[in-house]
Amino acid sequence: MKIYNTLTRKKEELVEKKIGMYVCGPTVYDEPHIGHARSAYIFDVIVRYLRYLKGKEKVKFVRNVTDIDDKIIDRARGEAGAGDLKTKVKKISEKYLKKYHEDMDSFGLLKPDKEPRATETIKDMIKFVEALIKKDYAYETDGGVYFDVRKFKDYGKLSGQSLDQMEEGARVSLDKNKKDPLDFALWKKSKEDEPSWPSPWGEGRPGWHIECSVMSTKFLGKDFLIHGGGLDLIFPHHENEIAQTMCAGKRSAKYWIHNGLLTTGGQKMSKSLGNFITMEDFITKYKDTDLLKLLFLSSHYRHPVDYSEEKIEEMARVKERIMIFLDNTEKSKIQLVPSEVEGNPKSKINPKPKIQKLKKEFTIAMDDDFNTPKALSSIFELMRSGNTYLAQNDLKSAGDVRRLIKELCKVLGLGLEKLVSIKPELKERIEKLIKERETARKNKDFKKADKIRSELLEEGVILEDTKTGTKWRRKV
Repeated sequence: MKIYNTLTRKKEELVEKKIGMYVCGPTVYDEPHIGHARSAYIFDVIVRYLRYLKGKEKVKFVRNVTDIDDKIIDRARGEAGAGDLKTKVKKISEKYLKKYHEDMDSFGLLKPDKEPRATETIKDMIKFVEALIKKDYAYETDGGVYFDVRKFKDYGKLSGQSLDQMEEGARVSLDKNKKDPLDFALWKKSKEDEPSWPSPWGEGRPGWHIECSVMSTKFLGKDFLIHGGGLDLIFPHHENEIAQTMCAGKRSAKYWIHNGLLTTGGQKMSKSLGNFITMEDFITKYKDTDLLKLLFLSSHYRHPVDYSEEKIEEMARVKERIMIFLDNTEKSKIQLVPSEVEGNPKSKINPKPKIQKLKKEFTIAMDDDFNTPKALSSIFELMRSGNTYLAQNDLKSAGDVRRLIKELCKVLGLGLEKLVSIKPELKERIEKLIKERETARKNKDFKKADKIRSELLEEGVILEDTKTGTKWRRKV
């Protein structure tokens, strides 16, 4: 298995048996939008696949929550109502963390094994900063404590920039107390009304970058192998993380994985540009998060994805293809025992070599830096084979394909299996109406036939007239 490492700019073999993965989580000052969902979903799929290969107990997943930050404080300042700023900051962070959890649950994502908050690890951050000062990598000013960037020789290795390039291109703070414009805050001395914690440098709060260095090393320790986040975090956030972590004598991640951003009309989807779609708005409109997941899966995770309603409609047709096959196999009375549905290795299934080959192609694609577009292609090739087996009345092989498709869709976090079952009474009613319609057509009562078709369509059932009779499927 190989993954692309941003740190070395090449694919590297992942050979470790135990994996600790840390992903930068939300800054909770507003509702999550579908751009946040893309990053969260990508790492959800990576965790699912690693556990599929190695077992759940071998992969530990940590995602942090930034619940104290300039954006949260600014949002709290503009919030109406009674209460001091500290109380408002806490209310804002709790409100939007709850919303984040609700939306990610609606999206069907796994919960992290640990989800530490910045405000819960303040003491650990203070110790971390003290260690950096003691080693002469940080210094105190009237505004706080800063990391001395030029003392870390490998600064810029992750982003591939020289110090001069960074100084010219980065938005750096014009703090007169800093030794260098690139130096960044480890601890900020708070203003009178802001949330603050006691420290050796006075009342204050942590800088943004320090929290991830502390939480990743604290909760993953020696198993800390993978650090994930969006491409926009490479500089300065992850560059700063590496510098302060290494200088503090801690182990930084071996592999750095960064996902491409979600765009709309070619522009990055963001709160600052106002061109975002909230998760709640998407779910309200489409009522099916698989459509968004399929859009994300159709491009490699490192590439940008441009969102449009037309693409979501295209994904609805993609999903429909999968649903038609699952529905057809179900209506063919293919019965699968629980061990087969779950892909139990002790199952007595002995699939045809072609089915085994297509499953292998899925794992080859995912082993090649989580190439989900190719993985999806293998699922569609499986469906083509499954439809051939159905046409040949080879229900055993069609059942094997059905089981495998459900297994692989589960690895990709798709909820397709939840949509397969149809109540027996609904099946009986559909089949009864189809017979009534066939009788009406034979009697040239086309008005009644059209009425039955329209009635079923309103209930989400599509009729298809073929040479061998009328078939039905559900509308996606």
